Amino acid sequence: MSDAHNEHESAIRTPKQLVAAVIGFFGVTVIGIILLVQFVTADKLTGAGSNSQAAEEIATRIAPVADAGFTLKDSNAPKVLQTGEAIYTSTCAACHGAGVAGAPKFADSGAWSARIAQGYDTVVKHALEGLRAMPAKGGNPDLDDVEVARAVVYMANKAGAKFKEPEAPAPKAAAAAPEASAPAK
Repeated sequence: MSDAHNEHESAIRTPKQLVAAVIGFFGVTVIGIILLVQFVTADKLTGAGSNSQAAEEIATRIAPVADAGFTLKDSNAPKVLQTGEAIYTSTCAACHGAGVAGAPKFADSGAWSARIAQGYDTVVKHALEGLRAMPAKGGNPDLDDVEVARAVVYMANKAGAKFKEPEAPAPKAAAAAPEASAPAK
């Protein structure tokens, strides 16, 4: 007979060779993993190029948030009234800038003409109390009535009205002022 049928022989012919090949394979794999771990952990990394452990960086991270550019407001101090343009920008522009929910667009004389014809008092009353989809004071209850009136005048005048901007009210007298009728000693 011929050896034509034994063409596909392997290098492993005995069980000892098989055991040696399996142990060798696992040995090479384990050594490869060990070398890879050594390569990755050889350098001391502190945040990939940052100085996150420096004393200044740590102090910045644990500093109180209130120290980061916030302005404290004295609630007992007299209120500083904003201009009509400032109120429009912060509160009114969201709706009146784009005409949301039927709000007359800023500087659109056609949309404002009917409202201007009603008069200053009526337009300001609607702004203070709210009308249709517009909430009272434009949804900002912290606004003073004078600030709302200033914003209304600003918007209406940009649409062609000739309203006069309201003046700030006179400051109230201090409650602790001595009375004039107190007897002098």
